[in-house]
Amino acid sequence: MLLWFVIAYWIVSVGIGLYAATRVHNTKDFAIAGRGLPFYMVTATVFATWFGSETVLGIPATFLKEGLHGVVADPFGASMCLILVGLFFAAPLYKMNLLTIGDFYKKKFGRKVEVLTTLAIVVSYLGWVGAQITALGLVFNVVSGGEISRLAGMWIGSSTILIYTFFGGMWAVAVTDFLQMIIIVVGMLFIGHEISGQVGGVGVVVDHAIQAGKFDFWPKPDLKEIIGFTAAWMTMMFGSIPQQDVFQRVQSSKTVKIAIWGAVLGGSLYFVFAFVPMFLAYSATMIDPAMVAGLIDTDPQLILPTLVMNHAPLFAQVMFFGALLSAIKSCASATLLAPSVTFSENILKPMVGHRVSDRQLLHMMRAVTVVFTVLVTFYAMNSKASIFKMVENAYQITLVAAFIPLLAGVFWKRSTTQGALSAIFCGLSVWIAILIFGPDDPFFPAQFAGLIASAIGMVAGSLLPNIVAGALPQEPEHAHLHHLAASHTGHVADHPHPSNHAKT
Repeated sequence: MLLWFVIAYWIVSVGIGLYAATRVHNTKDFAIAGRGLPFYMVTATVFATWFGSETVLGIPATFLKEGLHGVVADPFGASMCLILVGLFFAAPLYKMNLLTIGDFYKKKFGRKVEVLTTLAIVVSYLGWVGAQITALGLVFNVVSGGEISRLAGMWIGSSTILIYTFFGGMWAVAVTDFLQMIIIVVGMLFIGHEISGQVGGVGVVVDHAIQAGKFDFWPKPDLKEIIGFTAAWMTMMFGSIPQQDVFQRVQSSKTVKIAIWGAVLGGSLYFVFAFVPMFLAYSATMIDPAMVAGLIDTDPQLILPTLVMNHAPLFAQVMFFGALLSAIKSCASATLLAPSVTFSENILKPMVGHRVSDRQLLHMMRAVTVVFTVLVTFYAMNSKASIFKMVENAYQITLVAAFIPLLAGVFWKRSTTQGALSAIFCGLSVWIAILIFGPDDPFFPAQFAGLIASAIGMVAGSLLPNIVAGALPQEPEHAHLHHLAASHTGHVADHPHPSNHAKT
């Protein structure tokens, strides 16, 4: 019965995504839904995209082993990322009326920075999408009673999500995300109520977790502990800001106010509901301690699905796996689309060498989506990392290579192309050097040291005389970025590219 429900739900959601594809007529529709999403859909797609497999399976498993201290990156850092995007980045980026986040780097710093940051962003999606594909394999394996292997489940899941993402782009993602947000919220609340009734209520579980030390959040008063804690928090809080999926939700909004408050509300809802799976997983330690003890060191991601399968009635199972599938599908479709769009727009399109029509670019984006889906499925099949670690590690490369150029490009008027190139080079060099040659547990985590090096590179490179061959000084249009960053008022230009300025 449960497997047939999963199949039926899968077919319906794919059908809805294909229906949304009828609204796609050009690349703007495919990439940013024609900049026509209302507030409720922007909020839903922000929430649903981030409420993925790591939220339902990865975070609870980490919480059981390490407590709140272990999940500082997600949901604490992840939700803060979305709130910061809404409050500080949404307005200036929205008013630039761009198609991809890579277009920002091109407009501000030129082609070299555009290519380097785009490649870093695309590579970072391997871990995030890989986590969703891994979770799909796990879900199909569990609900089929082992009849569908994890590898087969990965291919079934990734290929069906590809269908509506391929045709519908951002419109399909947004429409299905709205439906999936409703299912996630209702399903999580229902199963939470069902499980809490078996342990005596929410208060009993919370008190038990407090006594077990699971609510200890802040690090010990030790410098190394504090640095490690800060690095974990910043990895997702800052590293996921320069991401195409976040940028798409900003650019897909109908107005700038929707872009701002949709991100803030979506991030806030994500933070609140991320605690429901943690509550459920900890309840498992009280309902079936033997099961938890058997899985905690072997495959802790199975604890929550096993609890539901063994201790919840059929309808509760349907609600839980409906919510879980919704979380995975919404996240996977968005993270398949985002790197495909930016790679096509910022890497392939300029490489073609001649003018690419809008229809040709649309075909290119769809073709890249297919290729990326295949690559990321193979990556997921061969990855040994946990779902939580796959997601957390994904943002290290964008933290050290793309965050500082974005931050400086929006808010520091003296930032230059040379500064951006220096930031990328210094950040990546230090990060890679520590990962390869550093100790297993360095005093400064690799991504934290890379972020500091990137910031130093930006400041030094921008203030020193121009010595990088081919580095272009800022064009007059760049001054407008800082005016936009300081003001959340005004209209969006119909023509984002200014008239031809003579480059000096």
